[in-house]
Amino acid sequence: MVKVATTPLDRTRVARTALKLLNETGLDGLSLRAIAKELDVKAPALYWHFKDKQALLDEMATEMLRRMNEELVAELLPGTGWQEALTAAMRGLRRHLLKYRDGAKVYSGTHFTDLSYAAPMEAHLRTLTEAGFTPGGAARAWLTAYSYTIGFVIEEQSMGPDPAKEEGGYDLAARAERLAAYPLAAAAGQEMFRDYDGGFEKGLTAVVTGIGATLRES
Repeated sequence: MVKVATTPLDRTRVARTALKLLNETGLDGLSLRAIAKELDVKAPALYWHFKDKQALLDEMATEMLRRMNEELVAELLPGTGWQEALTAAMRGLRRHLLKYRDGAKVYSGTHFTDLSYAAPMEAHLRTLTEAGFTPGGAARAWLTAYSYTIGFVIEEQSMGPDPAKEEGGYDLAARAERLAAYPLAAAAGQEMFRDYDGGFEKGLTAVVTGIGATLRES
């Protein structure tokens, strides 16, 4: 017999349980059935709140955003320049996505289920417009940095070491052997698939510098 949950079953509780399971199963292994089992309810009970897995992913991404906002708001200092603010926001986004296995895949391409994103986005866009960006330029600047960060973390989580294991990641020796006839491509593996922290910072600096050079009004 299925036990009656002591805490009311709602969208937020389901999403939080799903995020907990995500670190154990990964995105491919996450299912409504597994979440129902963890909540000690029957799977059909979840369909009352989510019509399908994509609807659940939307709520999971929104819950991730709520948690991230609580952290990042405390880190933003008044009077911070746009470069520093944008860089700090992207560092925070990456740091938060890395807390979850396949976090970037869950977060990307979803539709937020409430307006949790609105106030932080408004604040960041205001910082950019006050620094000389047009509203359109500010939006493009934010999206460019955001897309870089999401894409980087997707690759990092796909190609880097599994956090559940002590070792792993891309086998650079095997890669170099396959690319023996292409020495530059072989050597590039060390830069692309090692030291993700340093690589992210270098790329982010290039992105922010490029944004300043091409999207900000002189």
